[in-house]
Amino acid sequence: MDFRSDNVTGAHPAILQALHRANEVTSMASYGADEITARLVTRVRELFEHDSLLAYPLVTGTAANAISLACLAPPWGAVFCHPQAHIQVDEANAPEFYGAGLKLVPVPGPAGKLDVGALAALAGAELHGVHNPQPSVVSISQASECGTTWDVAELNELAAVAGKAGLRVHMDGTRFANSLAHIGCTPAELSWKAGVDVLCLGASKNGALAAELAIFFDPALATEFERRRKRGGHLLSKMRFVSAQLEAYLSDDLWLANARHANAAARKLVAGLAKIPGCRLLYPVEANEIFITLPANVNAALTAAGALYYPWPSGQPGEEAYRLVTAFNTDMKDVERFIATATAA
Repeated sequence: MDFRSDNVTGAHPAILQALHRANEVTSMASYGADEITARLVTRVRELFEHDSLLAYPLVTGTAANAISLACLAPPWGAVFCHPQAHIQVDEANAPEFYGAGLKLVPVPGPAGKLDVGALAALAGAELHGVHNPQPSVVSISQASECGTTWDVAELNELAAVAGKAGLRVHMDGTRFANSLAHIGCTPAELSWKAGVDVLCLGASKNGALAAELAIFFDPALATEFERRRKRGGHLLSKMRFVSAQLEAYLSDDLWLANARHANAAARKLVAGLAKIPGCRLLYPVEANEIFITLPANVNAALTAAGALYYPWPSGQPGEEAYRLVTAFNTDMKDVERFIATATAA
């Protein structure tokens, strides 16, 4: 019953098999000039219905986000994001480091999504020449750090405000597949067709060993990416092993099948816990993360039974809340055992 994170999982067998096939080839061109990487880019263009996008494999989401933002904002630029955004609280100032001093500007909003009206006010505020950071980018997480999703209408509203203020739109899509599975639209509809300029597509949390993808829907924005990736130490000589993971991930709808399973496990967990007095959801469950209060005796019983999950601030005095995360390989029997243990307590 390990619900600490979708990072605690192993890799999907299909992805490990793809790595094995890539390893059976005696030799292959290095630094991303291999045929697997070429096939991957073609596959991404097909999936996102975009013939000219550029896609760059990396091994961490932090690198994908930070290097992409460095391409979108100048060193004196401002990147607007939610106060709980991963780039704000979980990336050890990597965006500022790779961006040579760019500034992250938190914009509050409910349930992990920044308020578009507040963004408009901040981005449209009168600047005092060189004395202020230059509004450059708005970055959002899909799904958010509260497990909520940006739907197509919300993205279009955000993009309209961003366009009026001259901002580029960056999407941290570490759980993009979970949001896509929840909403049920196409990848294109949830990205560039809704105004997203750069998508950092995650795979490591959803079945890959270590693989992420920075997708630039406007090639002109990626002119610095390759050099920044190299200078930052994220250009792998044996790139084919990252690309092989992503090619398998995006083939035969594996990424969506994995996400659907994780989302279904989360829904089942919530359905059982919601019946227990004292359990209260902090946010709607729209992907594979659950934020919920648990009575002390329920938490004690679950802990004694070996369940693993993280505490989370509820915002209410005396109330204990926790985060539970399901994954592509969550065993539904573990979900049932968790619910049974909590219910008995």
